[in-house]
Amino acid sequence: MSVISSLKVFMTNAHNERSVATGRVESINVGTPRTVEWHGQAIHTSIYKEPVGGPVRLDGVNVHGDDQADRRVHGGVDMAVYAYAAEDADWWSGQLGRSVPPGTFGENLTTSGIDVTNAVVGERWRIGSALLEVSQPRVPCYKLGIRMSDDDFPRRFGLAVRPGAYLRIIENGTITAGDEIKVVFRPDHAVTVGAVARAHVTHDPSGIDWSSAEGLADSWVHWAASMAR
Repeated sequence: MSVISSLKVFMTNAHNERSVATGRVESINVGTPRTVEWHGQAIHTSIYKEPVGGPVRLDGVNVHGDDQADRRVHGGVDMAVYAYAAEDADWWSGQLGRSVPPGTFGENLTTSGIDVTNAVVGERWRIGSALLEVSQPRVPCYKLGIRMSDDDFPRRFGLAVRPGAYLRIIENGTITAGDEIKVVFRPDHAVTVGAVARAHVTHDPSGIDWSSAEGLADSWVHWAASMAR
């Protein structure tokens, strides 16, 4: 890297460090695969998450104590940690007319004070000693309908464009409920989790410059290309 390029990187990071946004981890939620009956079928799922106390390790591609039932479509580098905002859960509570406790949507981190929907893809969160990177929105499958006892709920969830965000684990570390969430880096491209989710719901990728969306999971770039064709 040239001296000029290095200076640009330093200045960009310095600017973003001065623009730190903060939130808070309200709850850390984990779950392991279980089998439930739905419409007469046995379904293997890890959608059921429960809050846990004490320090929790984030390592590799998972939250310790958590697991995925179907690793073909869940988990992995780009979906290591799932965060959902308490503010969005409160909105759903009003829509559903009942309480929505932490972990209801299968999230590992229930957050507050940080706008998860408008998080920029590729931005990095420092929580405890771990460093996470926003990678993509969540697209719900039928198992969220099982969790909510409503086959139509995944469709409602998508249309609400309050998707929560998947994050990569950039630096392994330990986090605890109550930890501050610091946004320590934010790319300049301004492609948000909500914008990607909205493009998916409307089947219209034309409003996003996908080639500039640094940090976005490759699967979304491929999706946009296939929709364009």
